[in-house]
Amino acid sequence: MLRYSVLDPTGNITALVESPVEIARQPSIAAAVMRRHPEVEQVGFLRDVSDDGIVRAELRMAGGEFCGNASMSAAALLLSKDCPCEDERRMELRVSGAAEPVALCLRPEEENAYRAEIEMPPALGILETAFVFGDLRAALPLVRMEGISHLVIEPDSVFFSLLKNRPEAEKAVRSFCETLGADGLGLMFLYGSSTQYRMTPLVFVPGSGTCFWENSCASGSAAVGMYLAAKTGSAAVLSLSEPGGVLCVRSDPKSGETRLYGHVRVTAEFEIPEAEL
Repeated sequence: MLRYSVLDPTGNITALVESPVEIARQPSIAAAVMRRHPEVEQVGFLRDVSDDGIVRAELRMAGGEFCGNASMSAAALLLSKDCPCEDERRMELRVSGAAEPVALCLRPEEENAYRAEIEMPPALGILETAFVFGDLRAALPLVRMEGISHLVIEPDSVFFSLLKNRPEAEKAVRSFCETLGADGLGLMFLYGSSTQYRMTPLVFVPGSGTCFWENSCASGSAAVGMYLAAKTGSAAVLSLSEPGGVLCVRSDPKSGETRLYGHVRVTAEFEIPEAEL
């Protein structure tokens, strides 16, 4: 039997498998879960290790990448299984793509719904990098993070035209990811103003073979915060309106700390024979 849950972290629908699955089989199991639930954008594999005295659980994404929304989802799922509580709860998780445990804080809002805060792993580097795709060529801000990297594409970039040509954008993110040799790559199309930022995320993960126009992207949102903070040299505090809702980010270039805030809801739990996938 395969036991898994489906969660909604700001529209970035996530499935978390709690049954043991060998790493080599995780991409195929993830693909089967996504076929069964077309709304699911990513799948992670969660193992409760609360008895080790350091972290509450370990989360591995199907492609081995890092995912902030899945991390918040994992914390919410674990909290939903604990005794009901109304108080703020803190925990740490080991997450694929992150060298150190990830710290999270959750507060129940209503039944199986939580306000979540996550301390994101710091950027490994933020630099302008030249890219070429067909007739398009320009430098883009590249935010290298543990387990995933992101490109920030603003309206003044020639690459912003890809937002209106999604098939070409999907080819571009695959090409750029291969060039960089990244565990995963996001194109974060950022527009609006500092008072009302909007963002459309496209994320490719070669390990799982998935390429999605995501309803929200936590690591991409954090990358945008890191980029804007580095650009101005001062703390960036912003709300990003994404297709699935709003994610809030606070990034301080002096301390190197970036926190992301969102909402997570546990929507359904399943236990089915693997043969039915």
